Amino acid sequence: MPALLALATAVFITSLTETLPAGLLPAMSSDLHVSESATGQTVTIYAIGTALTAIPLTAATAGWRRKRLLLTAMAGFAVANTVTAVSENYSVTMAARLVAGVAAGLAWALLAGYARRMAPPHLQGKAIAIAMAGIPVALSLGVPAGTFLGKVLSWQAAFLTMTGLTMLLLAWIAATVPDYPGRRAAGRTPLMGALKVPGVRPVLFVTLVFVLAHTILYTFIAAFLDEADMGDSIDVVLLVFGAASLVSIWVVGAQINRRLRALMIGATLLIAVAAAMLAVLSDSQTMVYVAVVLWGLGWGGAPTILQTAAGDAGGEQADAAQAMLVTLWNVAMAGGGILGGILLDAVGSTSFPWTILLLLAPVLTVVLAAHSHGFPAERAGVDA
Repeated sequence: MPALLALATAVFITSLTETLPAGLLPAMSSDLHVSESATGQTVTIYAIGTALTAIPLTAATAGWRRKRLLLTAMAGFAVANTVTAVSENYSVTMAARLVAGVAAGLAWALLAGYARRMAPPHLQGKAIAIAMAGIPVALSLGVPAGTFLGKVLSWQAAFLTMTGLTMLLLAWIAATVPDYPGRRAAGRTPLMGALKVPGVRPVLFVTLVFVLAHTILYTFIAAFLDEADMGDSIDVVLLVFGAASLVSIWVVGAQINRRLRALMIGATLLIAVAAAMLAVLSDSQTMVYVAVVLWGLGWGGAPTILQTAAGDAGGEQADAAQAMLVTLWNVAMAGGGILGGILLDAVGSTSFPWTILLLLAPVLTVVLAAHSHGFPAERAGVDA
């Protein structure tokens, strides 16, 4: 458990580093002398760095000892967050965020597989859920805390705090996380070969579009709340979202061995209902909070569901499937930042919920169709 919690903290740091600008957007844009839509691209460039490097770096470092690779990746976050904090130049900040994204490309392709190797088959889903708990904790505590620090001190203080946490984590990993060997080059299967395995493509498609839908709104949540006259409540809204996400990951961790398919369908429907409420009821603050709760309930467990589905579908090529999932996840993050910025400048933030509804329709269709492979009713080789 201490080792799994160390992995969860690594996930927390990678997730928070990626999404922290969402709560600091106004202050960052002011200090960097660029628009909020341009500042939002700090999330996009991070995701681009991950998307471009996850597959090639996974292949290039496949023979590395796993612990050495994890320590290297997390050290990259310490450097990148420090440079982000001290930078007063937009270009330098974007370069630092790109480096953080590259570090994430290493970490994300590694962490789920690391957690799987720590547990027997019937507990692998729960092990991944524990490791992935870092995501909702980042959203429920990290982003609101970072937003609060940004208000009370400065946005730079939030990023320096991330550096301090990362340094502590490096010592934690060194002390508690077991080491595993990499895979020999001769035993590796080409990454793209995983696409031929039944079920992998539906999982990857759902990952791409589902995360794209989420990111469009989350990256520019401050702009959406401003439009709804709730600009002063960003930290509270993010706290509510994150608390609902924590409930979600608890439910997913308890049920994923038996109900992976139902959980994915439920997550999609919850976010769709939340988007519909935000589209037509955003003039009511109460309804906005209800929608945010539903959104968090749908999103919190999604990383665990998708990582588990990719690992199950990939079988012997699970590492390849995970690397491609990480790549498409961050393509979606980048795409969400770009598309959200375009929508914000062209038609305003009120277009976000309608766009989410449009994107979730094919997601639900593919999940329902992938009943034999990808999102089966029962996980193969797992006892109920």
